[in-house]
Amino acid sequence: MGSSKFGGVLFVAYPNDHLPRHVHGFTGETEAIVDLLPDGNAALAERADAVRPSNAKRSDVKKILSAAASHFDELVELWEKNHDNA
Repeated sequence: MGSSKFGGVLFVAYPNDHLPRHVHGFTGETEAIVDLLPDGNAALAERADAVRPSNAKRSDVKKILSAAASHFDELVELWEKNHDNA
């Protein structure tokens, strides 16, 4: 498992995770799964469990997405380190 912290958000890339390339962002009580898209954008994953808990604060989700966008290159590097440059 690899992790980095940016702007108060902990990002984790699990080595046994699957494509598409993504990280898990944690702040407060919130976890959001963020896809690291080939076009250089970070976006909330398109899956039912992308935000946990389902009633998480919108401000926490926005904070995670903003930090992911600001540190996109570092998060791609984190993913690649944990997935043999997948």
